[in-house]
Amino acid sequence: MLFLVAALLLLGVVMGSVAHAPLPVTLVAAAVIGVWLAVFAVRERHARRRHTSAN
Repeated sequence: MLFLVAALLLLGVVMGSVAHAPLPVTLVAAAVIGVWLAVFAVRERHARRRHTSAN
């Protein structure tokens, strides 16, 4: 429950700062986060496939 409260508080802080940032800065930050998440997903999928095929 405490984790949920902390996550919502952090989300509020991030959304508040995005509301005051210029649109190009927001779009660049969103693109960076999106690329980071895509790389993470690909690495996780690759690691999971390699781990399951070894067993």
